[in-house]
Amino acid sequence: MTLAIVLAADPAAGQLTEPGRPAGEPLTERLAAQWRRAGADDVRIAADLTELADLVAAATGPVLVSGADLVAHTAVLKHLATSPVGPTVALVLTDPPAPGQATVREERGQVVEVDAVDATGVFGGALRVGAADLPALADAARRAAGAAPDAPDARLTDPASAPEVGAADGGPRNAVDRLVADLAARGTLIFAQRVRLLVAHRVGDEAQRDAAEAAVAAVDEDRAELKLSVKERDDFFTTFFVSTWSPYVTKAAARIGIGPTGVTMVSVAFAVAAAVLFGVGGRPALVAGAVLLYLGFVLDCVDGQLARYTRHFSAWGGWLDTMADRFKEYVVYAGLGFGATHAGFRYGWALALAAMTLQTVRHMTDTWYGALHDEAARRPKVVSADAGGIGGKLNAASTRVQADTGSVSYWLKRTVVFPIGERWALIAIAAALFGPLVALVAVLVWGTLAFAYTGGLRTLRARWMRVPVMATVDAGLHRDDGVLARTLPTTRRPLLLAVLGALGSAGTLVWALLAVHGGGDLPVWVPVLALVLLLGAAQASRAPHEGSLDWLVPAALRAAEYLFAIAVGVAGRAPAWLIFGYVLVLTLHHYDLTARLEKRQSAPPLHAATLGWPGRSLLLAIGLIAGYASIALATLGAYLLVVFVASVVLAWVVLPARARGGVRSPG
Repeated sequence: MTLAIVLAADPAAGQLTEPGRPAGEPLTERLAAQWRRAGADDVRIAADLTELADLVAAATGPVLVSGADLVAHTAVLKHLATSPVGPTVALVLTDPPAPGQATVREERGQVVEVDAVDATGVFGGALRVGAADLPALADAARRAAGAAPDAPDARLTDPASAPEVGAADGGPRNAVDRLVADLAARGTLIFAQRVRLLVAHRVGDEAQRDAAEAAVAAVDEDRAELKLSVKERDDFFTTFFVSTWSPYVTKAAARIGIGPTGVTMVSVAFAVAAAVLFGVGGRPALVAGAVLLYLGFVLDCVDGQLARYTRHFSAWGGWLDTMADRFKEYVVYAGLGFGATHAGFRYGWALALAAMTLQTVRHMTDTWYGALHDEAARRPKVVSADAGGIGGKLNAASTRVQADTGSVSYWLKRTVVFPIGERWALIAIAAALFGPLVALVAVLVWGTLAFAYTGGLRTLRARWMRVPVMATVDAGLHRDDGVLARTLPTTRRPLLLAVLGALGSAGTLVWALLAVHGGGDLPVWVPVLALVLLLGAAQASRAPHEGSLDWLVPAALRAAEYLFAIAVGVAGRAPAWLIFGYVLVLTLHHYDLTARLEKRQSAPPLHAATLGWPGRSLLLAIGLIAGYASIALATLGAYLLVVFVASVVLAWVVLPARARGGVRSPG
């Protein structure tokens, strides 16, 4: 149940009246009606902060709070109420701040400071507070009202660090602005909801209200919402070859009632059909596969646009979109690998495996570098000793390029990193014109160059930021260590040990390839030594991950496990498609973990049953030494797939149904 509270504690609440209503009726009534249309289940008007605190204390779900001086499209309030970026979200405007209004500084979509010297916007007078942050909101309201002189956070009891009662310009702080300042001072994670294309203004008198009302009336709300369904900053191919016409598909899908999940499923079907055609080979099939792949990518964009346009967000939908994207791409790799092999190239499946492994390891670094940046954004700004060094210069240069939208350097930066739109476009064009082999080679070459480029720059910037990101998350869970790792003695230097484990696996794979190519067998001691190095990496599971480059640890561990599994398959002469299938199941499991990390969700219900990467590697090594590598890959792969499917059903169907007291499918 969502509660909306209009706070009538500011002078503006009694000054502004709604045209056409009885004289003296406050604008709070208009905002209350808008919150109802925006989806709030219960709407209250609080006379002061004490009443607001009492209402918040009794609430059990998200709470929407706004002052009495906001004039905006109802869609602005609806977007705030349904924002998927986080549980607690604040409206941020670009208007110049008026006396009593809080300014904010944002980084990576987070409000990291209130009343900052280098502010990037002004608080819009409305916020959504997640259930977990309601006690902090109630306490902040009582403290602002003078009812709670002491706060649990030491920073709030220290006069030198407590949020000021006055605004940045020295004027009295508006009531709702005091709340957001207090929440930010407590360290509450607040995300920013920017207003784009629509209208929202905070007003202080009748003239400002009239101007804001005129601005609201001048904008076609539905047309603006359709444009807003397209991401503000997307990649080159998506921006110019998809988003120019995909909103029409989005509008049509909304009219006929197809939901985002339905569009995602159709997109998966298109990608699978494209993979089959790539595997069949022949120019007509390859061209048809390229067309289907392009249309599948368009639908992949449409499902997100449809969710934003209809405001139908769910944790299930976000998870499914992430998992479907990776499954579609890797199924296409499988089709290309089969097609290249079918056309006479011996190592078609090997190229597909290499492309999948490379892309997954890249995605792991993307996820953890994003976590690093988010952590850096939330920390106080400290002048680094390397501010003028290469890391600081790269950070400043990147910021300038990102701000110069539309420039050649901006589009080059977004294209060179080889995002999904460019990958699918390259695959479609290369496969249609030259065939599966060239498509796979092109993906590998560009992907490797992009990995080297992003990895090098991020490493330099990470050393400059010096943020121990993995100290703030469950490293054991996202390393995917399992029970075996927790039973081993603990050692330090997690990155060094993870890299050694990956190098050991890579060396084993090279040795296995040479041995099989020469008609011999892999010596038993080689996989045993590689396993020892892997278990050495597992010993760092409980060690602090406080190094400036420890965000690379999960990616190194993924590379170590995948390369070891491939080496076992090669040494045991397992079918190439079987090795690909096993690694594909592993990637699904690991993408499940990264999706949960990005969405701030808990571990999958059956995570312990996946055995952890050390346990899985140990079983494969035993299978290889016993002479049953193929059986080990097939059995363990099938087991992990069953566990994955069962975990998905439990997480998204059974457990939510129990929580609701009924049974209903997700979505």
